[in-house]
Amino acid sequence: MIEKNQKKFLTVAPFECAWGNNLRFREAGRGCVAFEAFAHNDVTVVFREHVGSQHYHYKRDNSPHYTVIIGSHRNRRLKIEVDGKTAVDVAGVGLCCSSAFQSYWISIYDGLISIGKGRYPFQNLVFQWLDSNPNFSVQYVGLSSWDKHVGYRNVNVLPLTQNHISLWKHVDYGEFEGKEDGEEEMENESGQYESWGLDNFLESWELSDIFFVVGEEEKTVPAHKVILEASGNFGSSLVSQVVIQLQDVSYPVLHAFLQYIYTGHTKILESQLSSLKALSLKYEVMALVKQCEEITERFKLNKKLFDSGNNVEISYPSSRPHCVMWTSMLAVMVLIAPSHKIILALWSVPFCKMFTNGMSESISSKVLFQDVPLEAFESMLEFMYCGELNREDTMDIGTLLLQLLLLADQFGVSLLHQECCKTFLECLSEDTVCPILQAILSVPSCKLIEETCERKFSMHFDYCTTASIDFVLLDEATFSSILKHPDLTVTSEERVLNAILLWCLQAKDLYGWDIADEMMLHSTPELLFGERFQSVEYLLPLVRFPLLPYPLLKKLERSHLSRKIPTFDFLVNEAVCYLESGLANLQYEQNARFQHRRSSFKELQYICDGDSNGVFYFAGTSYGEHPWVNPVLAKRICISASSPISRHTDPKVLVSRAYQGTSFVGPRIEDEKNSAWWMIDIGQDHQLMCNYYTLRQDGSRAYIRCWNFQGSLDGKSWTNLRVHENDLTMCKPGQFASWPIIGPNALLPFRFFRVILTAPTTDESNPWNFCICFLELYGYFR
Repeated sequence: MIEKNQKKFLTVAPFECAWGNNLRFREAGRGCVAFEAFAHNDVTVVFREHVGSQHYHYKRDNSPHYTVIIGSHRNRRLKIEVDGKTAVDVAGVGLCCSSAFQSYWISIYDGLISIGKGRYPFQNLVFQWLDSNPNFSVQYVGLSSWDKHVGYRNVNVLPLTQNHISLWKHVDYGEFEGKEDGEEEMENESGQYESWGLDNFLESWELSDIFFVVGEEEKTVPAHKVILEASGNFGSSLVSQVVIQLQDVSYPVLHAFLQYIYTGHTKILESQLSSLKALSLKYEVMALVKQCEEITERFKLNKKLFDSGNNVEISYPSSRPHCVMWTSMLAVMVLIAPSHKIILALWSVPFCKMFTNGMSESISSKVLFQDVPLEAFESMLEFMYCGELNREDTMDIGTLLLQLLLLADQFGVSLLHQECCKTFLECLSEDTVCPILQAILSVPSCKLIEETCERKFSMHFDYCTTASIDFVLLDEATFSSILKHPDLTVTSEERVLNAILLWCLQAKDLYGWDIADEMMLHSTPELLFGERFQSVEYLLPLVRFPLLPYPLLKKLERSHLSRKIPTFDFLVNEAVCYLESGLANLQYEQNARFQHRRSSFKELQYICDGDSNGVFYFAGTSYGEHPWVNPVLAKRICISASSPISRHTDPKVLVSRAYQGTSFVGPRIEDEKNSAWWMIDIGQDHQLMCNYYTLRQDGSRAYIRCWNFQGSLDGKSWTNLRVHENDLTMCKPGQFASWPIIGPNALLPFRFFRVILTAPTTDESNPWNFCICFLELYGYFR
């Protein structure tokens, strides 16, 4: 039986498996799962193409999958199985722990399986293996077991980027909590942030502003007002007093009391439990009161559980007590009171040193920061007090969030840095990659964002080098990394050539190689390219000239660029000779310049109205494999409408290639407005950069005049690809009409497309009926 116990641990019974909607890689074949496990042996994690059932077991699975078994053979070996067959069986690597929860991570990247120990993914690697025949489709993660129960908790699925670099590897993640009771010590963890937390200030004189005097011996114990106030109700004593006298309380009781507040766990003799409860009641630390009461009740039920001479262990029910206990109180304090040095020092080692090493800030109540953006600094303070990033205020990825990230790096607020990085990764778009890359290049801890931006840029190279000229502001190392990226996707090698010339020219406007060639007529390369002249020699070989059309190569061969730049001339002539010879010898095959890129886009070019070159016709042939059948019937594409399907509102008709006298979709009310539309889903595994589309009027005279053609990745958020206002093209029944998609949006790949009326048609009786009987799309398809 799979169950979650009271401590929110997931317990997997023998020979069973736990699955969940959140246990899924964002990208098939690439992802990482980090988790904690408690087991005597066989911590088993399964990676499949499809989700399994509760009673699934990898030994009975005939479908493609990977299985990683930590602590196999009675906790003596590590095993990796591929489709049920053992591929790796090594001794004494990454074994289980039966006395406490232990942290692990497992990543898969195109068949490279990496396994490590520790709570920070991509640190403490213990084993790595590359599948020679990788499964690129595994996406679902199952948590399984063998012959004994296995406990799992804190399971997180993280995305992966090129070179297997994760956010966790590049962010110094601070410990802002005391360790859970019984939790194992993490191995090989170093650095000042790793052990930083409230326990560093337990009974510390650093930044203390109140003192307890306890017992007959009058022992002095320092504390911090803001921590105490956030944990309970100390009344006016925190305001009016610097010293709190507790002569009837012993030091061990006060120590346990403060240790619980500062770290979330403590130990105390059973005989002192009632005194601890009384002290907790006095200052209304109700979480501790409840813990004491529960332990006392258990003791009453079974006196054998305790011995008056033994310690009783008490732990806060959350693994992050300070965040849970402080959030509501400190969220108010940040608005009504000045910042507290102890709070800033808790999150930031640099702040702590600033306030405790004898600098002027140590004795002053005011700290001056120059060149620090106020709004971002306020957001950082809010995070320090609340423990959460206010995503509503930081979703503007170009300004506040970027400033907040740089502040987190400057002051070493590592958890905030991590949250900013996560938000960046979630909100990253083709329009923001260049500004972000320029801003973070000087921040070493932002390596993940840098690499993610480079991959995003490379996968949308056409758009990023056409929508804006900002890419010419990137430095050479970054731009060359994008050009060399294995995921570089282009519709034409000519676009790579244009981008390189624009970057080397530090162009102010977008143009092609032909304009650069005209500029070369009356100048020299040294003058035109200036300080980037040497970069021309380095970057031009990254253009795969043999992939250019032969007529274009002959033009380049006669160009001023070829006559004045020897490297350009050599590369063009090499490509011409290769194409003219028709040979593909070993020397050429081993040269990257003669190999096709990873891009899998197929050009489906518009020729004329009603031709057989469009996406829907191609889908109807099973993408070029079989004779044509209606792609809706073949379930290659899915078409939906704004009104219910009927005899005259039939998705099959729209792609049937046969004229239909009556074919329309009716309106529905959306956002208090009439809306009539057809929507096409070309399939989960397909995308189209659409550069042309065709419509055909049915037999009616309800001619459309105002409508939008749109694209979407998810079917919810839409991008206008072409807006039609008072378009008079449609003017007779049965008429074909086609329109090009121009501008940068033609270079964005989408899965969903729709045509949507934005104003009534010319028909007075049913002005919101959208009357078309044919639709076809063109462009670059994959």
